[in-house]
Amino acid sequence: MLKLLAIVLSASFSLSTQAAPSDRRASPAQKAFPTSPAPHLTPGTLCDRPSSKRYAEGIPYCERDVHSDLKREVMETYDRELGYQVTKMARGLFKIDHFIPLCMGGSNQAQNLWPQHESVYVITDDIEHLSCELMSKGRLRQAEAVAGIREAKLDLSRAPAVLARLKSIRSR
Repeated sequence: MLKLLAIVLSASFSLSTQAAPSDRRASPAQKAFPTSPAPHLTPGTLCDRPSSKRYAEGIPYCERDVHSDLKREVMETYDRELGYQVTKMARGLFKIDHFIPLCMGGSNQAQNLWPQHESVYVITDDIEHLSCELMSKGRLRQAEAVAGIREAKLDLSRAPAVLARLKSIRSR
C-alpha cells in the first residue's frame, strides 16, 4: 500500500510540475502524456468478434490482436488531437492499454485503446486483475467490472476506492 501511495504521489508531482506556473491544473496540451483515456477518442468498446466465451456469464472474449501500426496510430492520435508528447517519449514508458480489458470482454478496436503511461498502469493493473479473477469465480458480473474499471481509469483518485470494493468482494 505504501508503494502504491508513493507511486501515486510521484505521478501526481511529475504531472503537476508540467503545468503552467500560474495554473497547476494543466490542460491536456500542457502535459506530456494522458493520465486517463480521452472519452471522445477512447469511449471503450466490447468484443464483437469473439474467439470464445468466458466465465459462467458467457461474455464474448477477443484474443489479443493489436498490430503495431494501430498502436502507433493511437499514440499519434493522442498527440495530434490532444497535444501530448507520447511519441517523443521512450516507448518503454507506455503500453497500449485496452480501456475495457480483454478479460472483461473488451475489444481490440482503436476506440478501446489508449497510450497508458507506467505511472498510471501501476495503479490500475491490480484493479483489472482482481476484477477478472472475481468474474472468473462468478463473484462479479461484467457490467460491474466494466463500471469499476471505467471509474478508476477515468479518475485515478477513485482507484483506491474501486480496489477496496473489489477486495471486499473477494474477502466475503
